[in-house]
Amino acid sequence: MPSVSIIIPTFNRAEKITRAISSVIEQTFADFEIIVVDDGSRDNTEQTVAQFDERLIYVAHPSNLGVSAARNTGIKKSGAPLLAFLDSDDHWLPEKLAVQVEFFNNHPQAVACQTEETWIRKEKRVNPKKKHLKPSGDIFEASLKLCLVSPSAVMLKRSLVEEVGLFDEDLPACEDYDLWLRIACRYPVHLINEALVVKEGGHPDQLSARHRGMDRFRIKALVKLLRSGALNKIQIEATLKELSLKCRVYGNGCLKRGKLDEGNYYLELPEIETRRLLYRSVHP
Repeated sequence: MPSVSIIIPTFNRAEKITRAISSVIEQTFADFEIIVVDDGSRDNTEQTVAQFDERLIYVAHPSNLGVSAARNTGIKKSGAPLLAFLDSDDHWLPEKLAVQVEFFNNHPQAVACQTEETWIRKEKRVNPKKKHLKPSGDIFEASLKLCLVSPSAVMLKRSLVEEVGLFDEDLPACEDYDLWLRIACRYPVHLINEALVVKEGGHPDQLSARHRGMDRFRIKALVKLLRSGALNKIQIEATLKELSLKCRVYGNGCLKRGKLDEGNYYLELPEIETRRLLYRSVHP
């Protein structure tokens, strides 16, 4: 049984995935398995991955089911007590796995950690804005505003995913935002202050480029969270506050574009959720 299962979802990224897989094989820590989940690629991804046949498990979806389904397939196929993810357009520095495994060995109560990362946008290095800086420990309230955990940088204990659930396959985007909130409302997410991931962006095939109005998916995740029963009173108040902000911005945007029914739905949603929570507190 390997110590770490590394899950690489990919879709039409044959020109990138060789670098991603190679960055795993070149790790200084070697007790791992690699699971590549090809989410219905129509390019030569399968032939490209075949050169690594003896080093990895290759799983192919017959059609494009989405990144959540691909990651979930990898989790179900995996067997290690630690899980790591690598997006196929990103890559790791050689010490990445060793540093995170050592962190878990030294902090046995921890269930989630991530490293810092270097950002590349359109082949140029960029510095993250202040709002993107990663906190450490109790990151729940900060994570309500935007996603502060990178899939390529995180490592999780399998027991954590078994507790909080897999990626939500009903979310075509912001599926990671949803999972990190389900984790962060329960446990600390620790930051290792070393940039051990190179994260590329700016590609036209990225989810953020393909899905406009991303806040509607974050809103759905917040509503799910409020209905989960997992939040304490302070967390509920913070989540309702962020839900109100996101619904106001997104709802008013819908009204400006003439989408009156959609806009009014989102503008009314925070009050609906508040009344529902009050009813549940009176009628548990």
